[in-house]
Amino acid sequence: MTLLPIEMTIVNMEKSKLVLICRLIAENGQSVAARLAEKSGISRQAASAWLSRLKKDGIISSVGVGRGTLYFILDTVRKNASYPIRGLSEDNVWRELCAPVVQDLPKNVSGIWHHGITEMVNNAIDHSGSDVVEVSIKRNAIYTECTVSDMGEGIFLKIQRAMNLYDTREAILELAKGKFTTDPANHSGEGIFFSSKMFDNFIIRSDALSFIHLGNDHPDVLLTREAAAKGTQVTMRLDNDSSRTSKEVFDKFALPEEFSFAKTIVPVRLAQHEGETLVSRSQAKRLTRRFERFQTVIVDFTSVGEIGQAFADEVFRVFANAHPTIKMVPIKMTPSVKAMIRRVQHPT
Repeated sequence: MTLLPIEMTIVNMEKSKLVLICRLIAENGQSVAARLAEKSGISRQAASAWLSRLKKDGIISSVGVGRGTLYFILDTVRKNASYPIRGLSEDNVWRELCAPVVQDLPKNVSGIWHHGITEMVNNAIDHSGSDVVEVSIKRNAIYTECTVSDMGEGIFLKIQRAMNLYDTREAILELAKGKFTTDPANHSGEGIFFSSKMFDNFIIRSDALSFIHLGNDHPDVLLTREAAAKGTQVTMRLDNDSSRTSKEVFDKFALPEEFSFAKTIVPVRLAQHEGETLVSRSQAKRLTRRFERFQTVIVDFTSVGEIGQAFADEVFRVFANAHPTIKMVPIKMTPSVKAMIRRVQHPT
């Protein structure tokens, strides 16, 4: 079997050195030799020699000279293909295009890729209404990235229409909660929810909106673009040496000793459209829509500085009293948010 350039390099250089260099470049492509020397406790000349080796092996490249040199990581493999959707099986896409790119990675990593790619291709087959799905996958020294694109109606517009939502931005909030599908007879509505939690980066672009999940240590982001794009594009990225497993992600949202999808984490900031403050009961009802499908709801207030009395009262008194079996757990609250919630739960 012919080794990829990255595999040949690992034979000749400790993997830890290779990963360190590539992560330094990913952070900032400038002054890499100096930063590498400081980080590794080696001379500037030795650091430059390491960089030269990786350039020779096709792992990294650079432009410029001297202190103005800018380094960047090269893809060691890149593949893409376009598939007619009619009669397509997501397993064929996986076996023919994607599996060969990740099959030598740790089992937990290749397992996540198998789950995510087949779920996203199946979504395009069953839901998009597109004639074609395009899949691209690339790998470098530190991560692999895959994009699945179609030219259909667009996921956010389809959810808006199916749920009769006022705004397409509300569709992103429903996706973030999980347990939503426009085809309940054939789908559980869990595919995008769990896939987004498995990857380091998970981005959905459709129409003029982008939903961005940058790992569980960062808040989910909703961006609005000026130009609307037709169809849906899903991009997934995962470190090649990730320790995450699909099982631990599933277990995180299931009850102990059960396999049911019983718990969700809801980013409150997705209910807060640009320029808004969360003050009204209608905003609260938008947030709590479909909470009754879960036994535990983690209400994540990351990046929400304050909330109004009516909003807090609707969520934490009115809805809570009407659904006493649902456990709602607010987290990452500012002192102002915490005080408002305490005020409506314990009125004087």
